[in-house]
Amino acid sequence: MSAHVLAVGEALVDGVHRPDGSSAELPGGSVANVALTLGRLGREVRLATWLGRDARGDLVRDWLAESGVALVEGSDGAERTSTAVATLDDGGSASYEFDLTWQVPAAAAAGAETLAVHAGSIAAMLEPGAAEVSMLLDGARSTSTITYDPNARPAIMGPAEEVRPRVEALVQLSDVVKVSDEDLGWLYPGTDPLTVARDWQAGTPALVVVTLGGEGAVAVSDAGVVEVVAPRVEVVDTVEAGDSFMGALIDGLWEHDLLGAGRATP
Repeated sequence: MSAHVLAVGEALVDGVHRPDGSSAELPGGSVANVALTLGRLGREVRLATWLGRDARGDLVRDWLAESGVALVEGSDGAERTSTAVATLDDGGSASYEFDLTWQVPAAAAAGAETLAVHAGSIAAMLEPGAAEVSMLLDGARSTSTITYDPNARPAIMGPAEEVRPRVEALVQLSDVVKVSDEDLGWLYPGTDPLTVARDWQAGTPALVVVTLGGEGAVAVSDAGVVEVVAPRVEVVDTVEAGDSFMGALIDGLWEHDLLGAGRATP
């Protein structure tokens, strides 16, 4: 078994509705998108997810396979493949409605060659799988770098005051956390995102990165604060943007040999 990243979380089919009235069904899911990004960057990655043996599941499986993402055994145990409806506004931002079930396949586990375990979004909050995700992350901490993206979905996660302590518990299981300023605005209304990032990083995480949309990103570590300006682009839509960032972040840490237990993540 070779060095790889294990991603644990949802894969589903997005029904995307655009402002011009057009629509399409596309494979997606936050954690699946992270795995896909790593696969397209040439990294070995495995996805522990929960798909049905149906047409939508086939759509997701083919999409992942095209980018070299391997599914953990048992990831096809769901009665049906989960769906989300993403409605885009005129600025390209998406709002979501979900029909999703989730649990961790029994074969999901980190081994000696698992450099990092990534989790986040709905799968880290939705029971019964959420408790299993937490146990898997806790058990992998001695062998692997733990990465986490809250990627909040209020439509399915519940009120912020209930979600916040659960997110904070997962942050404290993690070595690297990526979070958007929008998510922090929902979780901590009225609080400066950099203040939250510093508070989180003062605990377990070695690195906390806050994405700021068109304004770039800011990273907090023991070495200090680093700000990165985003290039100016024309926004088509924001679906999967944060997940692509997360995958690229893991890839960058891998490139600099900063993944795996004992690595000194900056």
